[in-house]
Amino acid sequence: MAMRQTFNETTDPSFGARHLPLVRTRMREQGLDGLLVPHEDEHQNEYLPDANDRLAWLTGFTGSAGAAVVLADRAAVFADGRYTVQVRAQVDADQFEIRSLEGDGVAEWLATAPSGAVIGYDARLHSPQALTTLKAAAAKAGAQLKPVTPNPLDQAWGEARPAQPAAPVVPHEDRYSGESHASKRARIGKALSDVGAEVAVLTAPSSIAWLFNVRGGDVIRSPLPLGQAILNADGTARLFLDPAKVTNSLPGWLGDDVALDAPEALDAALDGLTGRKVLIDPAQSSAWYFDRLAAAGADVVRATDPCALPRATKNATEIEGARQAHIRDGAALARFLHWVDTVAQHTLPSEREVVEALEGFREATGCLMDLSFDTIAGAGPNGALPHYKPVGDKIRRMETGSLLLVDGGGQYLDGTTDVTRTMAVGEPSADQRRMFTLVLKGHIAMATVRFPVGTTGHQIDALARLPMWMAGLDYDHGTGHGVGSYLGVHEGPQRIAKLVNTQPLLTGMILSNEPGYYREGQWGIRIETLQVVTEPRAIEGGERPMHAFEQLTFAPLDRRLINVDLLTPDERAYVDAYHAETLAKVGPQLDGEVLEWLTAQCAPL
Repeated sequence: MAMRQTFNETTDPSFGARHLPLVRTRMREQGLDGLLVPHEDEHQNEYLPDANDRLAWLTGFTGSAGAAVVLADRAAVFADGRYTVQVRAQVDADQFEIRSLEGDGVAEWLATAPSGAVIGYDARLHSPQALTTLKAAAAKAGAQLKPVTPNPLDQAWGEARPAQPAAPVVPHEDRYSGESHASKRARIGKALSDVGAEVAVLTAPSSIAWLFNVRGGDVIRSPLPLGQAILNADGTARLFLDPAKVTNSLPGWLGDDVALDAPEALDAALDGLTGRKVLIDPAQSSAWYFDRLAAAGADVVRATDPCALPRATKNATEIEGARQAHIRDGAALARFLHWVDTVAQHTLPSEREVVEALEGFREATGCLMDLSFDTIAGAGPNGALPHYKPVGDKIRRMETGSLLLVDGGGQYLDGTTDVTRTMAVGEPSADQRRMFTLVLKGHIAMATVRFPVGTTGHQIDALARLPMWMAGLDYDHGTGHGVGSYLGVHEGPQRIAKLVNTQPLLTGMILSNEPGYYREGQWGIRIETLQVVTEPRAIEGGERPMHAFEQLTFAPLDRRLINVDLLTPDERAYVDAYHAETLAKVGPQLDGEVLEWLTAQCAPL
């Protein structure tokens, strides 16, 4: 099994000098003074096929979140804090001003556009919500945003642009999904009727994959097919896929109640919704759909994608699949952590070699379909960048006396994994052990919390931060994100973070638990496992049933980094119980030196 790579894994700051003039020429031909270039594509994907990675083609920046604005005499590229190092390594600062995506980001920069400027945008690439903010910023400057067809960047890319992906779309069997697609379609159709809608337009690849129990390979690191669907309240549907993706088994799998159409039929299908109540999600679907439906005279119902919440609340089959995927993945992790603790301690490999080692152990399972995201390996100071990716001349080697942070995951037919471990290189300092243990205390608090029905992620986020807050410390990312079932490694609507989120945590939701600490210029620490929300149960002597978290990830913690004196008796008991469970579940997959190593790692503190 060969895993796909993004088309620009190396640094190439010449992109801007080569491509900006081409885009500006096409802008002038359309009478434009500027152009918005989001990272998102027509499906609002986080990870993109090469043909849709417009931001990377223009700027060289390959992060999963960003944007650019091109004006006649200047340009800017925007990235969030995860990509501070990467964006400066990949983008020519002489061609692009490098700005933060966070806060007002693009809108703030747009507010400085020349008065009277006409700035183009491709309506297929922007959500209505995002456009509202950007239009207000442009108006503040006396500029105007204008939808344009064709996209000047696509014209400039021309024949050099890769072909649209056409990976086969295959059935995802009920033994993995736990529910037939006919049942799902009936269930979601009823949900449409309950909110007064007759039809739903679905454009999110993860919703299409989930609803029809299919998987594809159009999107890097996620088994997703690119397409669209129109679902009727009676459960019948039209699925729009490139015929090149349609495998021989697909029509029979979908059955008579699902009509397969080519993408070219979508425009007419939307035009045919005149007078009907059409549900569509303004956070998931681009402005183009809303414009088209409005022109057709449809009665648009703006509401959350009806597949989002059912997809996030895993059924018993999906949860058991996640358990098995994590045990399999845990064996690969044990082999990797043994390698780090033995061979790598002496050879001090580069971050890239560390990444290749972990990916090799996962591939050796024989079950890996893809990574769930590009593996993060940060040695020393690079570990202090929460989502650092080893690129170009920023790659470091492991250093004795420092730390190594590795964050990676796999896509398996029965589940998606995501785990971070921090390891000492040589003998750790007392300071490193203290900071690791503070992070561990927060991690344990989130792993062991009990919470009542209706609790949201932001209401419990502080539990993971409390040990650090008491020491005057914090971390600048969320504590937990949702994870799909052989789908995207980042899945909403659930999350655990400081930001207010109104979605309660429900039985069956899978989330990460990943507090961290990052000391700029020195090293970083993060401990991440995945866990699933359990059914609410009574507590002896309590009055209300409480949810809890069941641990899914099993990989040993670096014992050398734990200061046992900082743990309470209950925290120490948790670590011992977690390690005992790790050995019991992962140990049978191992033998020889690795099993001996894991046994020692999992001994009581």
